[in-house]
Amino acid sequence: MRKKVIVKGLVVTLITSLMTISLVACGSGNKKEETTKESSQVNIEAGQQKGGAYEEEVTITLGRQTLQNAKLPDGDTYEDNAYTRLVKDVYNIKLVDEFEASGDDYGRQVSLALSAGEIPDMMKVATYDELKELYENDMIADLSGVYEDYASDYLKSIYDSYEGRALDKVTFDGKMMALPGTNVDAGPSEVWIRSDWMETLGIQVDQDGNHAITIEELEMVASKFKEANLNQAENVVGMAFAPWLTSGDPDGTYSMNSIAYALGAFPKTWLESDGKVVYGSTAPEMKEALSVISKWFEEGLVDPQLGTRTWDDISALLSNGQTGITFGTWHIPDWLLNNVRVMDPNATFEAYGIENAQGEVSCKHNDAVAGYIVVSKECKNPEAAIKIANLFYDTLVTSNTIEKDYPEVATYIANGVDGSTRPFNIEVNLYTSLLDDYSDVEKFVSGDISIDEVRTTESKNVSSSIQKYLENPTGAEVVDWSKYHSRMKGIELIQTFTENATFNWITPIFPQTTTTMETNQANLDKLEEETFIKIAIGQIDAEEGFNEFVKEWNKLGGKQIIAEIEEQLK
Repeated sequence: MRKKVIVKGLVVTLITSLMTISLVACGSGNKKEETTKESSQVNIEAGQQKGGAYEEEVTITLGRQTLQNAKLPDGDTYEDNAYTRLVKDVYNIKLVDEFEASGDDYGRQVSLALSAGEIPDMMKVATYDELKELYENDMIADLSGVYEDYASDYLKSIYDSYEGRALDKVTFDGKMMALPGTNVDAGPSEVWIRSDWMETLGIQVDQDGNHAITIEELEMVASKFKEANLNQAENVVGMAFAPWLTSGDPDGTYSMNSIAYALGAFPKTWLESDGKVVYGSTAPEMKEALSVISKWFEEGLVDPQLGTRTWDDISALLSNGQTGITFGTWHIPDWLLNNVRVMDPNATFEAYGIENAQGEVSCKHNDAVAGYIVVSKECKNPEAAIKIANLFYDTLVTSNTIEKDYPEVATYIANGVDGSTRPFNIEVNLYTSLLDDYSDVEKFVSGDISIDEVRTTESKNVSSSIQKYLENPTGAEVVDWSKYHSRMKGIELIQTFTENATFNWITPIFPQTTTTMETNQANLDKLEEETFIKIAIGQIDAEEGFNEFVKEWNKLGGKQIIAEIEEQLK
């Protein structure tokens, strides 16, 4: 029997790495045992779909990526919880965790398994490089046949909604070698502006009503806010940015991404142009974007402590009313701007995009894949992976009666138990899932549907919060204020841009880690961030400093990385 390894600390001991352990066969044929735990009271019919429950108990060993605070109820564990009991009830599959680890420790456990040439029946790998290594070492099963035979129509429709960008990442020589986690596009880095201040000062922007503003309008608002200082705060700041300035994520919070994108620059992004690979941070448009920030810094519109002010410091500027403009993803009202509301019950925000010269809002696609579930080539029941996926990414998602049919799971959801406690710690969502969920919320708020007609539990909770806010905006609880702003402002902006075809979508390259990346990337990143800050604060000239940065970047390995990526693309 293979021993379960649970890594709780930051160190994986040498003893662990040298343990001699044998694999529990997937589908051991043990007789179905009478469980002493209370049943999840599931609708067993779910198990009859796509192959149904096994007549004899099947044991599946897992590698589990955990969190230290998953909010599990007392007595429940990653191996024994509402979700694993659901799998047992529906499919007669007993899940046994071969190893559990969190953070970097999980990556080390995966590396140990790869080095030993022996992996659990199923486990998550985080990177494409790991997936490729498993494939090249003939350690994982081809899932093409079981996916075709067992995947529900809805599960297939999820992957189809990415138009090949998800399944292509797990296809090697025409074979599907993993179940990919999906990564929905999060939209742009939105500009969040204190709308209560704009109303007080009589500031008007977005004259054409397309919910996008120009860089010039952004500059004007920052100037008027700083001059008016409505909160009578000390050390007022027009705009503040994180010391790293740019983000590889399109919706990077506290980044200058939205300004750069409007000028045609896509920092920390690999692109293909005319058959050549280009690194966005070295493109001429990036120099123009940095020049704008440098000009604002010189004029006093950008934080004088740019480069040294921390994330928490910027958050404090917002909470204390020292700035009324920030940049970030659609959901920052839920976990960041809510602090502003705590300090000022009159605070409200409006979300905008920044448009380019053509009136478009540029945004780049995320990598469509986030994590991979692989199945050992030694596993006797690889179809079990697809069955489990059907249950968690179809049945539970599309059920309108989850409270009735799956009460224990419904309780987990209501209590915020982390999704990592499910057998597979990946998300598998329709590409349109963000706007699909918002559609229900919007229809409920408009009175077109009842709360019972809202499809998901989360959307019902959000709808109820928004209703409470609208009934009493100034006296509403902070959580209700937050849900209103994140959905009716943040996602509504994405919905509007989608409906009006305002987005200019950019599809980047997502290369494998190259040899030179492994040795040189850290130094290249350091060079980039330090140079960009120096340009932004006027320490070096934008023209000369940027040109010198590009030369040095190429010299320190950037040129070689581009050659390596181009070789991958052949």
